[in-house]
Amino acid sequence: MSIYELYVKGARVWIPNQENVWEKASLLRDFNRGDNSVHLEVEADLQKREIPDLPPLRNPPILIGQNDLTALSYLHEPDVLYNLQVRFCERQKIYTYCGIILVAINPYKEMALYGQDLIRAYRGHSMGELEPHIFAIAEEAYTKLERENCNQSIIVSGESGAGKTVSAKYAMRYFAAVGGSESETQIERKVLASSPIMEVMISLSANYCMEAH
Repeated sequence: MSIYELYVKGARVWIPNQENVWEKASLLRDFNRGDNSVHLEVEADLQKREIPDLPPLRNPPILIGQNDLTALSYLHEPDVLYNLQVRFCERQKIYTYCGIILVAINPYKEMALYGQDLIRAYRGHSMGELEPHIFAIAEEAYTKLERENCNQSIIVSGESGAGKTVSAKYAMRYFAAVGGSESETQIERKVLASSPIMEVMISLSANYCMEAH
């Protein structure tokens, strides 16, 4: 099937928006090879518009809110952002998978997501069997460490303030719990204590790279 066959009258698309980054629109007529523009109607205000390039197609409503982004028919920026928005704002879900990657949105408040009952719930379950969670990532690493007897790594990345240190703390709390200790470990305390130093090092590194360019 040619990509042009997907751009028919009524097709649901995303178009750039200065304030909201992306906004919803739909095609007013079929787009054919050789056409110079796409005729659209913006859903928010019903304004008609023409744009020169083919816009990203929107996923069907049944797929919105998936707990794994790879389940989307169209995996591009606007639908990734919209799926995360729906899960976070409408369903209060801060975690979403993208394959073996866990995407986390910092809620900037305490959430009852890290108790011993949840640790026990994720123990013995593979990724994907339960809702996305940092405990699922930790369980996957711990299980492979036990079964394959080889070192494992969990890479926690993000901008300053994204919640990297807290994510690392909860992963270590999981390891401590399944390893036999349900209290805060010395490693957890060291991670929290080193956080300001790490943030300064990251900031200095970023500034150096910017100046180098």
